[in-house]
Amino acid sequence: MIDLAVLKGSSFVVLGLARSGLSTVRALAAAGIECVAWDDNPPSREQAVGMGATLVEPAAIDWSRVSALIISPGIPNRLPTPHPAAVAARAAGKPILCDVELLARAEPKARFVAITGTNGKSTTTALIGHILEEAGMRSEVGGNIGRGALDLAPLGVGGVYVLELSSYQLELLATFRANIAIWLNITPDHIDRHGDMAGYVAAKKNIFARQQSGDCAVIGTDDEPSRAIEREIAGRPGVTCVPLALDAPVAGGISYRAGMLIDADGYTVDFSDVPTLPGDHNAQNAAAAWAACRWLDVPREKIVAGLRSYQGLPHRQERVASVGNAVYINDSKATNADATARALSSYRNIYWILGGQAKEGGVAPLAAYFNRILHAFLIGEASDLFASQLRGKLPYTRCGDLQSALDAAHAYAQREGGAPSVVLLSPACASWDQWKSYEHRGDAFRAMARALPGARRLGKAA
Repeated sequence: MIDLAVLKGSSFVVLGLARSGLSTVRALAAAGIECVAWDDNPPSREQAVGMGATLVEPAAIDWSRVSALIISPGIPNRLPTPHPAAVAARAAGKPILCDVELLARAEPKARFVAITGTNGKSTTTALIGHILEEAGMRSEVGGNIGRGALDLAPLGVGGVYVLELSSYQLELLATFRANIAIWLNITPDHIDRHGDMAGYVAAKKNIFARQQSGDCAVIGTDDEPSRAIEREIAGRPGVTCVPLALDAPVAGGISYRAGMLIDADGYTVDFSDVPTLPGDHNAQNAAAAWAACRWLDVPREKIVAGLRSYQGLPHRQERVASVGNAVYINDSKATNADATARALSSYRNIYWILGGQAKEGGVAPLAAYFNRILHAFLIGEASDLFASQLRGKLPYTRCGDLQSALDAAHAYAQREGGAPSVVLLSPACASWDQWKSYEHRGDAFRAMARALPGARRLGKAA
């Protein structure tokens, strides 16, 4: 846990008592710092009280006694409708922050690697953390992935925090400085929270705020908004900009394609036989990790070893089982078409399970990958929409629920004389119509696939 003694004499309101909120209460209480907390969920409030917080309903908070509001990033503070506590805090002139900001203030001598992007940030974050651990460097991984920022261990001089940061977190930072800032890509997402694409880009761009001479910015350049960001950041004096580009030489940067990356000096890394990093999108993740770790002076051979030993993350093209010539892949984290495109581009002979609560546009943007799909199996609320978008373009079956879809896809994949194939859960949808979360959906798929007759377990034991 992070020692927040540097904040002694302050007083905070903590709004939202899920993972990050409770870890904030725990750290503040351990440092003897006054903390008022609130959440609409009674069990969460009880936990906070047990940690030493005082419960006060937002309408009754005396903002004159408060130094700052620490808000859960999932709670709207501006759009679409700001929480009343955020409105009151602004009216009282109080800053609205998140737990990552407190980590930065408590650990000023450590180094910070920050990763953002619409897609790929979790894999890149975990991959960098894995490489640093394998190389014997003192590091901690957290933020929007894994443990809350204040549950991480104190590192001090020489330590490296590797943090996945969402746009919700980035807009709540005031002094945080990324020694290495990684921007992977950007496509429309979370528009309700940021108003429009420009607002989303502006929130993400905070990852480069406060960078200083000697810092590094690693930027994917495969979409136009990202190229514009790269041109802007490359013009900043003292900050080294490392561009990443798909299958194209890039001055001072890294070129990549599936299973391969080429550094600025021509050094080539082949990881095409690493099953946990398939496709062009994972090559971009690997290139970003390579750039960050090289900037941290990790020897090349140790980075290569880390790439090759990476076990992958749950729910992100996670190979969970095989039966005969078919491999069963859990990509439940793919909750939009852009994320699913990354999975479809990585395989052929696909039996595709998709559906849930549809995002804008549905699966129409994925038409370029339909020639890779043998049959689609539709589940959830989006079945009618997806059937209309797939009709006449590829064969599909309405299955309703995940178990039915898996059973049907399994039957197709195991037909006598079947060629090597992939049974892919990549829903292109949110999960909330039938599941509590994408993790809940993915965990169920993993268990179902491993329970199939003759299934051989792949990947981690989760």
